[in-house]
Amino acid sequence: MLTFSILTISDKGARGQRHDESGQTIRDIFSNLDSKIVNYEIVPDEQDVIRQKLTEWADKGETDVVITTGGTGLGERDVTPEATIAVVDRVVPGFAEAMRATSLSKTPMAMLSRATAGVRGKCLIINLPGSPRAVRECLEAVLPAIPHAVDIIKGVVTEHSQQVAGICDAN
Repeated sequence: MLTFSILTISDKGARGQRHDESGQTIRDIFSNLDSKIVNYEIVPDEQDVIRQKLTEWADKGETDVVITTGGTGLGERDVTPEATIAVVDRVVPGFAEAMRATSLSKTPMAMLSRATAGVRGKCLIINLPGSPRAVRECLEAVLPAIPHAVDIIKGVVTEHSQQVAGICDAN
């Protein structure tokens, strides 16, 4: 079972002035998988708050994937990528590349996304945009790779790992 957490970054959402449609979209998509939500929160667009929550959830060890939504654009208060990069051990650029490529086929505005992804400890962190439509497009683009990425991060031996080991052993 895949455990995941949803962190919505929205000043208005944190003040209760906006319903979290993007977070609900993430829930809907993951409900079709063998998965469980272990954390959910809405926080303001404050880099320190985002960093603290990402660190807390990743370090607790109960979540495989933290999905953020919001704060990935060009606005002055869009600081989710900076907060994410500050807490990850390694950046995983392929997730952001795949999301932008998928979104670019639908709108040229996708190139304005600064979303990123990375690994902290044994936790994958992926930034998604803030609109429900973009969340669906981007998450569906990367969803097939998430379980395999989690297995690799956790050190689970996979067929791919065995093949690589066999190649290395042969040399």
